[in-house]
Amino acid sequence: YKLAKMNLAIRGISANLGDVPADTFFKDQHPDLKADFIIANPPFNLKEWRGPDELTNDPRWAGYETPPTGNANYGWILHMISKLSDNGVAGFVLANGSMSTNTKGEGEIRKQIIENDLVDCMIALPGQLFYTTQIPVCLWFLTKNKKAQTFSDGRKQHRNREGETLFIDARNMGSMISRIHKELTADDIAEIARTYHLWRGESVGESDVRRPTSDVETQTSDSYTDIPGFCRSASLDDIKANDYVLTPGRYVGAAEIEDDGELFEEKMQQLTQTLFQQMRDAQELDAVIKQNLKGLGYGE
Repeated sequence: YKLAKMNLAIRGISANLGDVPADTFFKDQHPDLKADFIIANPPFNLKEWRGPDELTNDPRWAGYETPPTGNANYGWILHMISKLSDNGVAGFVLANGSMSTNTKGEGEIRKQIIENDLVDCMIALPGQLFYTTQIPVCLWFLTKNKKAQTFSDGRKQHRNREGETLFIDARNMGSMISRIHKELTADDIAEIARTYHLWRGESVGESDVRRPTSDVETQTSDSYTDIPGFCRSASLDDIKANDYVLTPGRYVGAAEIEDDGELFEEKMQQLTQTLFQQMRDAQELDAVIKQNLKGLGYGE
C-alpha cells in the first residue's frame, strides 16, 4: 500500500487507493466506482484467494458463475467488468491459460463474457518479456459498448463492432536484449496499437505509421485488413465454432509464405544433393574422431 502510494507520488499521479490497506475482493473500498478506463496487471493464477463458502453471492459476479477458489483470474476479470461504466474499456494482462481454461466453471464464465459481447480484442504476446517469469502472456481488452460512437463535433470515433472480436498474434514480435530477456520495440507496440485502432474505425495519422523490427507483415493502408499469421477480425460464430477459446493462434492462421519461383522438383533435387554431401562429410568426421580416440588409447 505504501509502495503503491510512493510510486504514484514520484510520478506525479493522483490516485485514490482507499483509506486503508485492504484486500480488493474482501474489502472493496470503491463499491460505487464506474470507470471509463481500467488498466491492470493482476497476479497470475492466484490460488486459494477465497474460502469455499466466501464471496459466493457477491454482486460483482451477478449474471455469471462464482469464480473458482483455486484460481483468481476470472475473479479479477469479473471484478473489472463490474467496475466499468456503460462505455468503459478495460485492458489487462493475464496468463495464457485464461484464454482457454475450462477448469471448475471458468469456461462457462468466459462463454458468458463472449455471449455478452464484451471481448473487443485479444493479443498473444511472446515469452521472456518479464524479469520475474519467462512464460508468454496475453492482453485482454473488454468493452461495455461496441456500438458506433462519435465525438461531440460529429466526427466518427469508433465504428459499430457488435458481434466482432479482433485477434492479434504478436508472439513473433520483439527483440532479444539479453540471453533471457525480450523487449517489444516502440515500433512493435505502435504497430499493434495501430492495428487495433484501425479495426475500431479510428483515423490513424502518418506519425503513427511505424514498421516493427520483427519479421511481421503489417497494415499498409488507412483501413484495417486481416493479415494471415498476425491479425483477424472474427465473428461470434467463429468463436463459438472454436468452443469459446480466445487464443489468437486459432483465428489468425499461418502467415503466407512467399513463393521463390523455384520448381519443387528442382528444389528437392538440390536439397537431396546437399543432404547426401552432409552425410558423406559426417562419415569422414566420424572416421577422424575414431582415429584420434584410438591414438589416445580409447580405440575399439
